[in-house]
Amino acid sequence: MLRLSYKFRLYPNKTHLQKLESTLELCRELYNSALLHRISAWQKARYHVTYTEQANSLVEIKQVRPEFEEVHSQVLQDVLRRLDKNFRAFFRRLKMGEKPGFPRFKGRNWYKSFCYPQSGWQFLSDRKIQISKIGIIRVKRHRNFPEGARLKTLTLKKEIDRWYAIVSFEIPDRKDKVPIRNAVGIDVGIDAFATLSDGAKIENPRYLGRTESKLAEAQRVFSRKRKGTKAREKAMVRVAKIHRKIVNQRRDFLHKVSRYLVDTYDLIAFEDLKIKNMMQNGNLAKSIGDCSWGRFLQYIAYKAESAGKHAIGVAPRGTSQNCSNCGARVPKLLSDRVHICNKCHIVLDRDINASRNILRLGTSLLGLSPGEAPCVSWE
Repeated sequence: MLRLSYKFRLYPNKTHLQKLESTLELCRELYNSALLHRISAWQKARYHVTYTEQANSLVEIKQVRPEFEEVHSQVLQDVLRRLDKNFRAFFRRLKMGEKPGFPRFKGRNWYKSFCYPQSGWQFLSDRKIQISKIGIIRVKRHRNFPEGARLKTLTLKKEIDRWYAIVSFEIPDRKDKVPIRNAVGIDVGIDAFATLSDGAKIENPRYLGRTESKLAEAQRVFSRKRKGTKAREKAMVRVAKIHRKIVNQRRDFLHKVSRYLVDTYDLIAFEDLKIKNMMQNGNLAKSIGDCSWGRFLQYIAYKAESAGKHAIGVAPRGTSQNCSNCGARVPKLLSDRVHICNKCHIVLDRDINASRNILRLGTSLLGLSPGEAPCVSWE
């Protein structure tokens, strides 16, 4: 089964807003209280409090704090599961000999969502969603779920001054793959966002770079405001909204490009990059982050799987240094932007050469020869 999520904008009225905010605050309070309970038990007696123990105490909590009755029971259980997941990671790191810190307490602006994991909600139409303990809220359901989708969870998330419904669902894996009539290799980069093996280039929109001066000015204003004041909170919201716009622009671009590629090609080969390692380069980290290659490749992978097409990651070793025409080794520095082979004398754009190597590797992983996969041979 393929697990996907769709995100829809909510338009709550004042009553809905009050209930959403109240539920979010109670979930945050429960998380912090349960976290304190676990930390105290571990520090005092090296006792590992389990999820079941804390979940069983919810009945007593509701008797002492009747306001928790206003929150769906499965939402409260999911809060404890979220904490349990964090503590399992803590103990896993302990077993590996590390010295991890405890999971952090959540401040007011650091707990932003709560989840209905199984039931308690349903779409009434494309414009309305009914949520238990909250009410019927207007929603902008801008796209339909795929045929055969099984709706699984609903996460309500607050982003600054907006609320969103994030619906996760499962669709069956496609066992039938479309025949490969055309194929492409993709070399992602910073100068050009992506270079295709057929010679096309997709320009890098550089959303962060284009907004960087405006963002820096807003951050300077924020840093000058006194802590705890409404002016500082207002300045913080301004900074957050600029970040949100950058993120939304970038995701829209990535979705459109990945959709175009999946609709156009039956086989897409790309480098299986270790992006976390690449981000250690202080000179390129900001530019790499602005490109968001990891998210882009994820979009390609799940869109291709859903469409019954092929998306293959290949080892990046040698894709830039080897000649795509004859296979000879042609060492280059990062500043060398032209591929000149001393053996076969071919001259190519460095990124086009790399994308053709990526495509050859991808087709070989499927057991295809250049003659069997269109767009693989360029002679």
